[in-house]
Amino acid sequence: MLIANAVLADGTKRHIDVKGGRIAALLPADAGVPAQTDVLDLAGALLLLPLVDGHIHLDKTLLGLPWLPNQAAGNKVADRIEAERNVRAARTVPEFETGSNLVRQVVASGTLHMRSHVDVDNQLGLRNLHEVLKIREHFRDLVTIEIVAFPQSGVVRSPGTADLLDAAIAEGADLVGGLDPVGIDGDLKAHLDAIFTIAERRSVGVDIHLHDGGEGGIAQLMAIAERTVATGLKGRVAVSHAFALGSVDTDTAARTADALANAGVAIMSHGPGGAPIPPLALLREHGVEVFGGSDNIRDAWSPFGNGDMLERAMMLGYRANFRHDHELQLAFEMVTGAAARVLGIEDYGIAVGGPADFVAVEAGSVAEAVAARPRRKLVIKGGKIVARDGVLVV
Repeated sequence: MLIANAVLADGTKRHIDVKGGRIAALLPADAGVPAQTDVLDLAGALLLLPLVDGHIHLDKTLLGLPWLPNQAAGNKVADRIEAERNVRAARTVPEFETGSNLVRQVVASGTLHMRSHVDVDNQLGLRNLHEVLKIREHFRDLVTIEIVAFPQSGVVRSPGTADLLDAAIAEGADLVGGLDPVGIDGDLKAHLDAIFTIAERRSVGVDIHLHDGGEGGIAQLMAIAERTVATGLKGRVAVSHAFALGSVDTDTAARTADALANAGVAIMSHGPGGAPIPPLALLREHGVEVFGGSDNIRDAWSPFGNGDMLERAMMLGYRANFRHDHELQLAFEMVTGAAARVLGIEDYGIAVGGPADFVAVEAGSVAEAVAARPRRKLVIKGGKIVARDGVLVV
């Protein structure tokens, strides 16, 4: 295939020669269209990197099922955990089916890589993991799925969960997760001991949900950074949400950012609607890798979300009060290059020899694409069109 008249993110127009699913050459568009049997003329559409969702819950979604009103009695994490238990008990459709619905939807919007957290606890055992492993295998030619074994019910307060997390890694999960070591488990040291011991033994990374705010949340972030350095996991640990960074003064946030950067701890934000957002630009300035994710999509936690990471970039920019083009480009970077680095996707980018994976939109620049969130004109995987006008075609 020759992809003709594509405008790249830097504003240059190129013809892209694709052979064997990879980029064989990037040709100047002013040379005209070479003779080719299969030419896809983008007519000046913007060609973007494939989108990356750094935080999704494939096992939780109810996408495709009849509408379910949110049942949480309050807004605390513990309230939502309890409400989800009730939904889980009444569920009759397997996670494979609803999770597959979500994968199809996110791929159609241009996401070709994702990190999914999967619930593991002493009630579920490894059931949800097995369902998501089936999803990963089923869609392996379409999207890469990294799996985090996630202790949604806690570790200390859910006896036997630590052993299950270890077993989950042995059975195919890629990282070990954590959840509010103080707010849910009430024991910072015991919680970190459990998950970092597994990470060290299994040589895997860590991704910890941290909703706790204020100085208490900051203390947990500092402890996570310290433990990351002590265990030699620099560059392999992420903290999701980290609301505390957005609920303290600038000096405290900057000091914490320095510790996180030194430890190589990345921060994920989904642009929360009702909680403080971490100071994304400040974190980036201090050397912290910040990346984006969609989090909950049509599940017991939230009725919102559609898995569109270009829309998520807009939400991140909106919450962070990004208004200039370079700020909107940072929001885009959070759902492309930065997320790819955190997930360890080495074969990523538009360059000769790289994969012919692209997302085409009608926009004049990356900033406009983030602000306008145009429908995806094309999603191309390995040189083949997999979605057109927001609809999966494979």
